[in-house]
Amino acid sequence: MADRPVEDDFWPRVTRELADDLAVDALVRDRAGKVPSDEVARLQEAGLPALLTAPGPDRRGVDWRAACAVVREISAADSSVGELLAHHYALSWTGRFLDPLRAARDPLARAAEENWLLAGDVEPPRAESDPGLVLTPSDTGDGGWFLDGTRAFASAVTVADRLVVGARPGGTGDQLVVLVDPGAPGVFTEAGTDRVGQRLAGAGTVTFERVPVAPGQVLGSLPHDEHAVAPFTTLAPVALRLLLVHVGLGIAEGALAEARDISRAGHAGPAPAGHPARLPATDGAGDDPYLLLAYGELATAAHTAAAVVERATDALTRGLLAGWTLGVEERADVAVLVSAAEAVAGQAAVLITTRVLELVDGVAGAGAGDGGPGFDRFWRNARALTAPTQAAHRLRDIGDHYLNSTHARLTLLA
Repeated sequence: MADRPVEDDFWPRVTRELADDLAVDALVRDRAGKVPSDEVARLQEAGLPALLTAPGPDRRGVDWRAACAVVREISAADSSVGELLAHHYALSWTGRFLDPLRAARDPLARAAEENWLLAGDVEPPRAESDPGLVLTPSDTGDGGWFLDGTRAFASAVTVADRLVVGARPGGTGDQLVVLVDPGAPGVFTEAGTDRVGQRLAGAGTVTFERVPVAPGQVLGSLPHDEHAVAPFTTLAPVALRLLLVHVGLGIAEGALAEARDISRAGHAGPAPAGHPARLPATDGAGDDPYLLLAYGELATAAHTAAAVVERATDALTRGLLAGWTLGVEERADVAVLVSAAEAVAGQAAVLITTRVLELVDGVAGAGAGDGGPGFDRFWRNARALTAPTQAAHRLRDIGDHYLNSTHARLTLLA
């Protein structure tokens, strides 16, 4: 399936069918909070993990714009599944981000062939006190390593076929990015169970105890000196951030669409806070002026966020196509647009998922404050997804770039 041409409508149809399937039991699965083995099986049956292969003359797979659209539509139905797919897509390009000559011998090329789901994180630890993962030379003399350490991951580690992680030889200096089988001896995974939202994203903590890493499992290296990192390489975290923005936008659009369906059925709740009491009942929910006002505001917020996100998606797609010819200024422009998308889409997701709780409160079978038929999951998921990103920090960076023509540091931490 990964060999189909870009213009084929096969992938949009497959994505739509899977999203409809996930939406049917999304609430039940969210309440159960189990390891997402069944969800990953559905993804792999649909062939979506193999979707994002490198665009080229053979026209295999799809480009990043199409991959973002897939993540967004899946997230509207089940944002946990959208998040683990977003991390997978970003990690699937790790070898290309690190080594311009590695495409033909990239160990991750097998990921598409085997329909693997990838998980992990290649960013260095943010806290200086955290040594992160450490590599020590093996005693076999073959150039291999042993991997040790413990690290928490946001997505998919409980169900991944392979882990992509960054570790430093001796704990200092340049970082190597390696591919690890989670089923290998010495790899221990503990699921993260106490999550407010995104409960089915497969988050967890992985401990590595003297895990052998062969030379062929090394995907590339990240220089410790930020000035030695190529601008194209620093698009890696920007790409992940944009994919997660599409997850957030999907949450907002999914919540709004479900609330609309309930309101159309005539089960709308009371007027939003701050408005007068509702007018006497009319022939349908569509005649309520306060409901129309609320949906007008929320639909506008969703449209605005979508427009900003689409512009950032186009910019990132162009940056990725530029490859190793990408310059520092071009990279900065992409990063700023992605930061703007993060800020706008994050605010829209929180606003919309909060307001729809008011719109559906009081529906049949839901008591006051219950959040209607499972609508609390949209709010929880939006909060969990956006909490790690401070909108004020992104807006400050955007302002600094706009006013002073500065750009983000060229590090993997973006």
